[in-house]
Amino acid sequence: MDIKIAPSILSADFVRLADEVEEIKAGGADYVHVDVMDGLFVPNITIGIPVVKSLRKATDMFLDVHLMIDRPHRYVGKFCDAGADLVCFHVEADEPQDILAALDEIKAKGKLAALAIKPKTPGSVILPYLDKLDMVLVMTVEPGFGGQKFMADMMPKVAQLRAMLDEVNPDCELEVDGGVDTATRDACVNAGANVLVAGSAVYKAADIPAKIKALREG
Repeated sequence: MDIKIAPSILSADFVRLADEVEEIKAGGADYVHVDVMDGLFVPNITIGIPVVKSLRKATDMFLDVHLMIDRPHRYVGKFCDAGADLVCFHVEADEPQDILAALDEIKAKGKLAALAIKPKTPGSVILPYLDKLDMVLVMTVEPGFGGQKFMADMMPKVAQLRAMLDEVNPDCELEVDGGVDTATRDACVNAGANVLVAGSAVYKAADIPAKIKALREG
C-alpha cells in the first residue's frame, strides 16, 4: 500500500485553521486528521461537530475524524453529516452491539468506518469487526494530548493487525497515531502501517512540504 500522511490539526494554530489546512494540502498531505476529545473518554477537550462543518466548507481534503469520546454511537452519524470522510472511534468506548450499529450507520451514510485501539488494548479485540472496517488505528501514545513520546512496543501489535487484515480484509488501511516523526516512521511502516498521523512533527517543521515528503519516503 502507498504510504499516506495525515497531519493532525491538534497541533495547528486554530486562529488560522483554514490556512493551516491549506498549507498541509500544498505540502502534499493525504488526509486531515481531526482529533475530537470529550474530557470523559480521554482527559482533554478539543473540538467537535461545528469545527468539522467549518473544515468541510474550507477544504476538499479527506477528513479523517478520530473520535476519542464516550459512547460514540450517539454521534457518528452527526459527524458524517458534518462532512467527515472517515469516522474512527474507539473500541473501548462502547458496547459490542453499539459498535456494530455505529459502523453500520457510518457505512449507510456513504462514509468510511474505522476503529481505534489504545496502547493497553490487545489487537484481537478488533477481530469481530474486521470485515466492516476501512481502517484500523493503533495508538502509539496514550490518547489525550499531542507531543507525547512514541511507544515502540506497539509495533508487534501493528504487525499482528496487518497480518490479520491481510487474511480477512487486505484493502483495509492501518494507521498509527502518536509520536510519529522521521525517526519513528520506519518502524511503523516496517510493521505494516500505511497511514501515519503526525501532528507536531509536521506543524512545527520549518519546511512542511519537506517534512511530509520525509515522512512518506523515509
